[in-house]
Amino acid sequence: MTRVIRVLIAEDQAAVRAGLVLILGSAPDIEVIGEAADGEQAVALARALRPDLVLMDIQMPRLDGVSATRQVVSEKLADVLVLTTFDLDEYVFGALRAGAGGFLLKNTEAKDLIEGVRTVARGEGLIAPAVTRKLIAEFAAKPVRPEPGPAPTGLGTLTRREREALSCLGDGLSNAEIAVRLEMAEATVKTHVSRLLGKLELRSRVQAAVLAQELGL
Repeated sequence: MTRVIRVLIAEDQAAVRAGLVLILGSAPDIEVIGEAADGEQAVALARALRPDLVLMDIQMPRLDGVSATRQVVSEKLADVLVLTTFDLDEYVFGALRAGAGGFLLKNTEAKDLIEGVRTVARGEGLIAPAVTRKLIAEFAAKPVRPEPGPAPTGLGTLTRREREALSCLGDGLSNAEIAVRLEMAEATVKTHVSRLLGKLELRSRVQAAVLAQELGL
């Protein structure tokens, strides 16, 4: 029996929120269990309902999506999939550093939105490597970049292969692409990624990608 993914939608525009509910509700393995119109409500409902995933808008009243994501992730309430547009790159970067498991553009096709929810719910953060690379490239081109946080204490415990895998994540590569670049089996890549996330105390591949960029790996 297929596991049903329980989703909380956080979006301040009622029409957009209704559209998201309609799209996700059409998938047999996804159930929308709650709706939030602002960031504070999103955090409160995440605490009360314990969804598998929060679909989080960036710009919301009372509490923005970045701050709400940070609270949801830090309390381990759910995975977070961020909705964004490219003209809000700096906010996206903040959300990913806060622990969001991935991001989608607001003009994403319905089928891709559904698959994105499924992918992040499986723990595979980089839902669109090509888009991730574009976003990272745009950040790299900016004259002023966000100040990086302190390097994780576990960085020095990574093996050579784990550091190579981390660098590949920073380039926005999928497991299959990393396997080709590093000339190893995809199952081995998954093991390296899982171990490096644990050592660095990161919740998602996206957090690892952002960290790799910040460290210049």
